[in-house]
Amino acid sequence: MATAHVDIHAHAHTHDAHGHGHDEHHDHHEQSFLEKYIFSQDHKVIAKQFLITGLLWAFIGGGMSGLFRLQLGFPDADLSILKPLLGGWLTDKGKIDQEFYLALVTMHGTIMVFFVLTAGLSGTFSNFLIPLQVGARDMASGFLNMLSYWFFFISSVLMFTSIFISTGPASGGWVIYPPLSALPQAMSGSGTGMTLWLLSMAIFIVSSLLGSINYITTVINLRTIGMSFTKMPLTIWAFFITAVIGVLSFPVLFSAALLLLFDRHFGTSFYLSEIYIGGEALSNVGGSPVLFQHLFWFLGHPEVYIVLLPALGMTSEIIATNSRKPIFGYKAMIGSMLGIAFLSFIVWAHHMFMSGMNPFLGSVFMFLTLIIAVPSAVKAFNYITTLWRGNIVFTPAMLFSIGLVSLFISGGVTGIHLGNSALDIQLHDTYFVVAHFHLVMGAASFFGMMAGVYHWFPKMFGRMMDEKMGYIHFWVTFVGVYLVFFPMHYIGIAGFPRRYYSWTNFDAFNIPAFVDLNMFISIAAFLTLAGQLVFGFNFFYSMFRGRLAPANPWNSNTLEWTTPRFPGHGNWEGDIPTVYRWPYDYSKPGSKTDFIPQHIPLSQTPESNNEHDEHDLKLEKELV
Repeated sequence: MATAHVDIHAHAHTHDAHGHGHDEHHDHHEQSFLEKYIFSQDHKVIAKQFLITGLLWAFIGGGMSGLFRLQLGFPDADLSILKPLLGGWLTDKGKIDQEFYLALVTMHGTIMVFFVLTAGLSGTFSNFLIPLQVGARDMASGFLNMLSYWFFFISSVLMFTSIFISTGPASGGWVIYPPLSALPQAMSGSGTGMTLWLLSMAIFIVSSLLGSINYITTVINLRTIGMSFTKMPLTIWAFFITAVIGVLSFPVLFSAALLLLFDRHFGTSFYLSEIYIGGEALSNVGGSPVLFQHLFWFLGHPEVYIVLLPALGMTSEIIATNSRKPIFGYKAMIGSMLGIAFLSFIVWAHHMFMSGMNPFLGSVFMFLTLIIAVPSAVKAFNYITTLWRGNIVFTPAMLFSIGLVSLFISGGVTGIHLGNSALDIQLHDTYFVVAHFHLVMGAASFFGMMAGVYHWFPKMFGRMMDEKMGYIHFWVTFVGVYLVFFPMHYIGIAGFPRRYYSWTNFDAFNIPAFVDLNMFISIAAFLTLAGQLVFGFNFFYSMFRGRLAPANPWNSNTLEWTTPRFPGHGNWEGDIPTVYRWPYDYSKPGSKTDFIPQHIPLSQTPESNNEHDEHDLKLEKELV
C-alpha cells in the first residue's frame, strides 16, 4: 500500500505540472481566430473539425451510393436529367458510363471506410473524449494532434480532386487489387485517379498514425489522480485498443501502397508478372498480385475493428447510462476487446479463400475466423444483460446504441457463413458479402457514430439536438438499413455478383424476381438517404439555435460532465477532479440518487460489501 501511495503522488505531481502549463498558457496568451478555430491545438476543436469533415464526406459517399443504386434498381431509366451533375460520365442514352460506375463503387467504399468511419468516427471521439474522460488538460501533443487533422484534410482534398480529373477517379473496387491498379494503361480509372488515390491514402495513414500515437501516450501518461486502468470508462479502453491496432496495422497498407506506386511509375515488379495488354507482352516478371492481397488484408481486417471498436465502446457507455444500471461484465468487456484485437491480426486470409491458397491453410484461417465470434458474442451478451430489467431511457443515442447491437448480431451471424471456406466458394464476390459487411461493419459503426453524436453533442456545442427529429432519424435509418441489406442476402445466395454494371445481360438474373428486388432495394436506399437529411438539418441547426444544454443532461458519471458548459482550452478552470470510483455506479443500493459521478469519494456514499469498493476506500484514505 505504501508503494501505491508513492505512485499516486508521483502521478499527481506530473499531472499538476501538465495542468499548470496549460493554465498559464491560456491565461496569458490571447489566441487569434486562426489559432483558435483553424490551426487549433485544442483537442475539442480538432474533434469538431474531424466530425464536420467526416459528415461532409458521409453525404458525398452516400450520394455516390444513390447514383449506383439508380443504375441497379432502374437499369432502363434515362438519367439525362443528371447531365449537369455527371457531365461526360453519362452516355448519349442517359446511362451511367460503365467505367464511371466502377469508379463510383470504388470511391464510395474508400470514403465510407476510411474518411467517415475511421477519421470521422475514431478521429472525432478519440480526440474529444480521451482527455475529458481520463482527466487531462489536452492530448499529450497538441501540435501532433493538429497535424493529424491537417494531414487528413490534405488527404481529403487529393481524393476529392481525383473525382474531377478527365480520366476519372480510381476504379477497381476499394481494395484496388493489381494488376488493374498497377497498370496506368489498363483503363481510364487506372490512370491519374489511381495515383491520387494512392497518394491520398499514404497521407491519410500518416494522419492516423500521428493520432494513434497521441491517443496511446495520453491514456498511459496523463490520467488524473486515481484514474487507474480499471476505473477507465469502456470508451477509453476501446479508443486505446483501437489506437494500438492502428499503429501495428496501418504501416502495412502504407508499404503496400508504396510498392504499388513503384510498380506504376518506376518499372518494378512487386505485383506484376507475365502481363499482356492488347496482345503486347510487358517486361514485368517475378511479381505476384497475391502479395498485395496479403498486405492489404493484413490492414483490411484489423480495419474492421478500427472502425467497430470505438462504436462498441461508446455503445457500452450509452447503454449503461440510459439503462441506469452498471455495465454487465466490465472486465469481460475489456477482455473481449483485447481478444478481438489479437485475433483480428491472424484472420486476414479468410478474404483470400479464392486466391488459390493451400486448403489446409484455408482451414486454419477458417478456424481462427470462427473463434473471433466468441469475444464478439461476449459483448452482445453483456449489452443485452445490461438492458435486462433496466430503467431504460429511450433517448435518440440509446436507440442508435440498441440498433447497433441488433445490427452487430444479425450481421455477425452471416460472418459465420462467409468464414466457412467451403461456403465461401459459392458466396464469394456476391451480394451476400455486401450485405454482411454493410450490416456488421458499415451500418453498425455508423449507428455507433450517430449514438455518439446525439449523446455528446451537448458537451461539444453546449446545446441540445431536437429529440423528435432524432427519433425520426433513427426509425427511418433503422428500418431502411434492414430493408436495403436483408434482401441482398437472398440475391447473394442465388449467385448475384457484386460490382457488375449491368446484370440484365444475364439470363439467370434478368427475371422478374431479381428486377423487382433490386428496385425495392434502391427505393429503400433512397428513403434511408433522405432520412439522413433530417439529421443534417438537426445537427447544424441545433449547433447554433438548439436550446442550451444542462451541465449533465444524461445524469452520467464520467468526468467530461464535470467541466464547464463551454470548457476552454485546458477543460477544467480549477484543479482536475480526483477519481475515487469506477464509471458505472448507477442505481447503487443506499444512494440518494441513481448515479454517483467518479469524482465523488466513496466515503460519501453507503459502504458496500464489494471487495472493489473496500479496496478503493483504503486508497481514498491514503490519498487524504
